[in-house]
Parts: sequence; structure tokens; C-alpha cells
Amino acid sequence: MPSKPLLLIDQDGVLADFDQGVRLAWRAQYHSEAPIGPRQHFYLRDDMAPQYHPQLHDIYTRPGFFATLPPIAGAVEALHTLLAHGLDVHICTAPISNYQNCVAEKFMWVEQHLGHEWVSRIILTKDKTWVRGDILIDDKPQISGSLTPLWTQWLYDAPYNRQYHDRRRVCWQDTASWADLLA
Repeated sequence: MPSKPLLLIDQDGVLADFDQGVRLAWRAQYHSEAPIGPRQHFYLRDDMAPQYHPQLHDIYTRPGFFATLPPIAGAVEALHTLLAHGLDVHICTAPISNYQNCVAEKFMWVEQHLGHEWVSRIILTKDKTWVRGDILIDDKPQISGSLTPLWTQWLYDAPYNRQYHDRRRVCWQDTASWADLLA
């Protein structure tokens, strides 16, 4: 690995707060709290009763959902800090299968929260194993694809991945968890 690693940063659940976006949209649409159980699974639908899956699907596929996700606390500042320290930072994100709104809105979100210059740092792919990098920071505990990845995964801390202890763990608000990248 070179002295300054090539960082790949996932977007949803690492930069943009997907769970909070669902909760806010659910409250606005249904005037009640989202019926989400304790977060034990990566896919939010797996922590909801099946009868709520159609409403959940409607929420995250509707226009505006991805563009209006709130940032994860500390994420925007952390990415600017990493870039300011000379690291090669890219956002490596996978669109949902119902991509019609998602793809453009991921770009809109990056431009709104990180700035226009970050749009050229987006890598959009359904298979992250094809992307070259040294470190992938992602909240998804099991990333699979058609290749053996060249990157090492660091887990972005989330309740549904805390049973994994085999990888480095990162939280933007805990700068000690990623500060050695700045050295």
C-alpha cells in the first residue's frame, strides 16, 4: 500500500443516513413512527414485519428520498479532512435495483453536502469488488462480487454489524478510529 492509501467510502449508511431518512419519510407519510425493530440485519426490511415492506419500498423508491437523506454525524467533516490531508478519497456506492431516482439523487446528495468538486469522485457500481482501492469503508458486513477485492474492508460502525470482530471498525465521530489515515 502506498504511503497515502486510496480510500473508497460507501455512501448510504456511511455518509448518508438511510435509516433516519426512512424514519423521517415514514413519519411524514403515515403520521406514526416507522415499525422498525432493533437493527440486527443490514437490510432494513429484514428488521420490519413483512406487511410493511410495500410501504418501505414506496418510501425509498420515491423521488427525493436519496437526495434528502441527512448526513451521518461527522461524515462531511471527516471526508473534507481526509482529502485535505492528501488522501485519494472516492465515494464508492451501489444504486438500488429500482435506480430511476436513486442514481441521480446520489449525485445530487454529494454535490449538496460535499460540494460540486466531489461529484467527479463518485464511483457508481453494483459490484464493488471490481473497484481498485486500498481501503473500503462500508457498513455492509458481507460484500460479495465476481472478483476477489484488492481493497481491505473497514466496517463503518452500525448496530447490525457489531457481531463482526474480524475487521477494523470506523465511526466518523470517533476520530481515533480513523486518525491513523492522516499520518
